[in-house]
Amino acid sequence: QVQLVESGGGLVQAGGSLRLSCAASGGTFSTYLMGWFRQAPGKERQLVARISRAGSTTDYAESVKGRFTISRDNTKNTVYLQMNNLKPEDTADYYCAADRGPWATSRDLREYDYWGQGTQVTVSS
Repeated sequence: QVQLVESGGGLVQAGGSLRLSCAASGGTFSTYLMGWFRQAPGKERQLVARISRAGSTTDYAESVKGRFTISRDNTKNTVYLQMNNLKPEDTADYYCAADRGPWATSRDLREYDYWGQGTQVTVSS
C-alpha cells in the first residue's frame, strides 16, 4: 500500500508560481509512474502531467505545456509539479497519483492505483 501526501498549494496571483510536492511512502517509489491531476469545481478530474518511472519521459496536458514542469526524485520518494505563469483557470484541487501499469495507458485516471488527498491551488486575477 502506497501513501501519497501532497503539499505546496495555496493562493497566488495570476502570473505567479507554485511548486507542489507529493511524498510517497509504503512502497517502492521507483516502480510507479506518477501523475498529477486536477479537478476544478463542477468539472471532471483531468490529467495535468505524468512522468515515467526513471523520470526520463514526461507528458503534459496542452493547457499547461510550457508553464508546468513535472519531475521526480526517486532518492526522496517525491514527485514535484513546478507551476509558472499561473492563470485563474488553473484554480483547482491538485492530486498526485501512482500507477503500476504501463506508460501507454497512464493518461487515463482509472489506471492509477493510489491517490493523495489533494492540495488546493487558487489563482486570483
